[in-house]
Amino acid sequence: MTENDPDLPDEIDEPEDVEVLGEEPSYRATKDDALAPAQSAISRRDPLAVYMRDVHRYPLLSKEEEHDLAVRYFEEDDVEAAKRLVTSNLRLVVKIAYDYRQAYKNILDLVQEGNIGLMQAVKKYDPYKGVKLSSYAAWWIRAYILRYILNNHRLVKVGTTQAQRKLFFNLQKEKARLSAMGIEPTAEVIAERLNVPKRDVVSMDMRLAAGDASLDAPVGTSEGRSVARVELLPSQDVRVDDTLADAQVGDQFAEKIHEFGDTLEGKEKKIFDDRLVSEDPKTLQALGDEFGVSRERVRQIEKRLLKKLKEFLRDELGETVVDVYESQ
Repeated sequence: MTENDPDLPDEIDEPEDVEVLGEEPSYRATKDDALAPAQSAISRRDPLAVYMRDVHRYPLLSKEEEHDLAVRYFEEDDVEAAKRLVTSNLRLVVKIAYDYRQAYKNILDLVQEGNIGLMQAVKKYDPYKGVKLSSYAAWWIRAYILRYILNNHRLVKVGTTQAQRKLFFNLQKEKARLSAMGIEPTAEVIAERLNVPKRDVVSMDMRLAAGDASLDAPVGTSEGRSVARVELLPSQDVRVDDTLADAQVGDQFAEKIHEFGDTLEGKEKKIFDDRLVSEDPKTLQALGDEFGVSRERVRQIEKRLLKKLKEFLRDELGETVVDVYESQ
């Protein structure tokens, strides 16, 4: 696993050395969890218990078996070997996902993301580096689970930068740790201990304290009636009168520009018609070849022509109108 892998979050706690062989997750399925009583009209079937029952169908591997399978996949791209490595470690995913059950209620969603991390770990695992697959995979599993929690904690994403992600997972823990030590958990102290900007601490504290606000939620108005919050938001659409005004000014500009063109003759008239107001303007080089002059000479004539046009429009429409139209 590379340090800059885009699939991994920037801040995750280092996992303990996890021994998957012979280890069971702290959640244990029972027969009563998985199967509903015959007398019940509505099934009380627990999806997690059913999943755990299916997971137990896949046997655990010995260290020698795991190493041999990892070598086969690493050297020969043996898909069947990779499948056995993944299925034998599915219980490890549940164990890690269960540690985050307080952060996200649907544990099967976390298991699903952790399984993706497990497959990624098997794909990148190097059996010759002396690291157990379970220890290596724990990084990937935890990374995918943490990323999923961060992205789905709120409808609006609460962490986008590295500092914000770090605070999302550690702010409340650091507050509790400081309080237990008798230290007031101020923004300055937390920022110093976590090595993040103070403004990010304040911002994340406010985000976590406030819930999502629905745009459809009713709010009171000064008239005493309730309307949806979305109705009070400013419209991004252009007002009709502004659209009509812009169209009117545009028509005036077009009319005056053609009036200006009627006053021209010679090279200026040709440049005006074939370059400035044409839908398919000619290049400076093409006009230069037609006039028998250089490209730079045509550019100079065009520059002088544009200056004359601007002065004409200011005289006809006024300086303010021209400046406003040019700024749009």
